[in-house]
Amino acid sequence: MNLETIVNLKLHPIQDSSYIQKCKDQLDSKGALVMENFLNSDTVEYLQNEACEVRPLAYFCHQNHNAYLLDPDPDYPAEHIRNLEQVSDKGCITHDQVPENSLLRTIYEWPDFRIFLKQVLGELIFPYADTLSSININYYEQGQQLGWHFDNASFAVTLMLQSPGQGGEFEYREKVRNSEKGDSAFADTEAVIKGKLKPKTLAMGDGALVLFRGRNSLHRVAPVVSDQARILVTLNFNTEPGIMLSELARMAFFGRLA
Repeated sequence: MNLETIVNLKLHPIQDSSYIQKCKDQLDSKGALVMENFLNSDTVEYLQNEACEVRPLAYFCHQNHNAYLLDPDPDYPAEHIRNLEQVSDKGCITHDQVPENSLLRTIYEWPDFRIFLKQVLGELIFPYADTLSSININYYEQGQQLGWHFDNASFAVTLMLQSPGQGGEFEYREKVRNSEKGDSAFADTEAVIKGKLKPKTLAMGDGALVLFRGRNSLHRVAPVVSDQARILVTLNFNTEPGIMLSELARMAFFGRLA
């Protein structure tokens, strides 16, 4: 298949060394890279229709968690920012539920795309070894959200398929903590969550490819207000080969292990 019929390579020449460096520089300086109109309009329409067709298979979960995605620390009270509960709820289609002929698989497995990601991220990338975790289609329907948190992974790669009519904004504050140095940044984390520090909004239209470094950047998806769902694809990679997503995470996100 001609990839130019799927991806806008004229706007995003991902094989061009100067373009790759430009993307890398922006990700390194801002912690986020939004490549608008990465997918051609026909691809967006195709994938939106596909997402609607498989929607009945989605597993919907509701989770309470803290911003650090860690078990509660008994040394702090429940209302302390270390333990303060956030809410996340969404639906998810797993990798094995994505149709075999889906363009999502074509993009995910495209060698030049993986080379581009490796060079921009500056990391090795490998698909997950389990059958559920590599490609996920996520649905945020009316009232659903992704609560404030820091990622455990060093990067996220996503495709926006459908923006909601209202709500569902991706909000973030970059470089809040320094996990590498063990700095949890309780004060700034609390200030963002309680509205004393204003977050940024990362705008992304339908068909955008987004690279985001969320390990030290606090972020969330605001509650969706409209009837139209927010549909986002996560293209998930690990920095080591042969790794499965943990059983705990698979049960939480997918409701099953295989």
